[in-house]
Amino acid sequence: MCGVIGMVGKSPVNQALYDGLTVLQHRGQDAAGIMTYDNGRLHLRKDNGLVRDVFSAEDMLQLRGNVGIGHCRYPTAGCSSSAESQPFYVNSPYGISIAHNGNLTNASDIKRDLFLADLRHINTSSDSEVLLNAFAHKLGELGKLRVSETDIFDAVANIHERCRGGYAAIAMINGYGILGFRDPNGIRPLCYGSRDTDAGTEYMIASESVALDVLGFTLIRDVAPGEAVLIDLQGNLYTRQCAAAPQLAPCIFEYVYLARPDSMLDDVSVYKSRLRMGRTLAGKIRREWAHHDIDVVIPIPDTSRTAALDLANDLNILYREGFIKNRYIGRTFIMPGQAVRKKSVRQKLNPIELEFRGKNVLLLDDSIVRGTTSEQIIQMAREAGANKVFFASAAPPVRYPNVYGIDMPAAQELIAHNRSVEEIRAVIGADDMIYQDLDDLVEAVRGKNTGLREFDCSCFDGRYVTGDITAEYLLALETERADAMRVGAPLQSNRLAGMNS
Repeated sequence: MCGVIGMVGKSPVNQALYDGLTVLQHRGQDAAGIMTYDNGRLHLRKDNGLVRDVFSAEDMLQLRGNVGIGHCRYPTAGCSSSAESQPFYVNSPYGISIAHNGNLTNASDIKRDLFLADLRHINTSSDSEVLLNAFAHKLGELGKLRVSETDIFDAVANIHERCRGGYAAIAMINGYGILGFRDPNGIRPLCYGSRDTDAGTEYMIASESVALDVLGFTLIRDVAPGEAVLIDLQGNLYTRQCAAAPQLAPCIFEYVYLARPDSMLDDVSVYKSRLRMGRTLAGKIRREWAHHDIDVVIPIPDTSRTAALDLANDLNILYREGFIKNRYIGRTFIMPGQAVRKKSVRQKLNPIELEFRGKNVLLLDDSIVRGTTSEQIIQMAREAGANKVFFASAAPPVRYPNVYGIDMPAAQELIAHNRSVEEIRAVIGADDMIYQDLDDLVEAVRGKNTGLREFDCSCFDGRYVTGDITAEYLLALETERADAMRVGAPLQSNRLAGMNS
């Protein structure tokens, strides 16, 4: 999970890219980078840290030009190296840079072919660099001093034929402009918009529509699965479907947790989808806990607030904010290392005893991944005086790893893997618990958008939409992750490295 952004403007874009990355900061808090193009010269600043910490005033002054791309990332297990920061760059042909969100599931094979057949060297363990070199090599094969938009789209078509997995990328081609493209299943989000200025129309491509909104751009639409969007230096917009058989199947976890509630993803309001999650879960509570004795619904801030509010309203139960969040602590789900996550929970949340003392409390979270955070929060609620503590999840049990760009743990680290709901309840210490049904989640996200027929729900049902994920692949993934966490070193084989992006 990362944030990507690109812009072709009529004036310097450094401030807009910086502001856009701060809006996308929830998608990655480990590193950030911006690269701009100015009269044939490139300017780059990237490093580990939050956006506000990476870019000084002096750095911003150096990022000259009316065209640029940006990236914010989070690390995979054991890997938090500034060498993995993006954008990545290759000088041949033309000078191409890329900001990538996702994971290539066949990155190891492509990397080998790039070295043996294409004579290209990959310098990091990130599959984003693999994606960049595969794209650059195809353009270089043309042997042209200057390529056309058709040539660029043909190179994207080759990417779709060669690469597997989930990817949303923004590339900058020196002297041409910026290019956004999305994998044939549309697993990771990407959209584009425009704004009119006195000097002409400016365009922006970004992971989420909220980045466009904040900067005064009007959302045109989402980039379709398999589609590419090219904006040249003169501000001309070109689009083409570059995949042979595209089929929209976005990652449903974007709606559950990853995306900001004020974003639109594939014509669905994330906020409204979470409201519907609350209502469908309330319906299940009425069916299965008809004689419940819940006194109050309390969300685990921040992502579950929206669902909790409609759940409480639907059940006609009191809604209260029972935890105060320290906003200077990052999202524990994306923190590198279990020890850091455990330590951060009590630093991050503090209960308000008034809302717990003597009450039967239903705690609602957006999802439960490892379960360690849930266990600690339940204990905090008991220490604050709760009579009973029930636990609900707005998503189904997370039983399988994600391979398309979310750094979820290996299967054995997931609390729901090979456990029943009753066994999970016992582990986290709740008096009772309830999960959303997958069919209800799908309907809650889909809403009235009948064009959304499929989703990638692999972390819930183990069905991987690209069709190339085997038990052997997942076992190798788990082994590699365990080795990396044990030695605290970057992952090297590219099987996991895409989760850097």
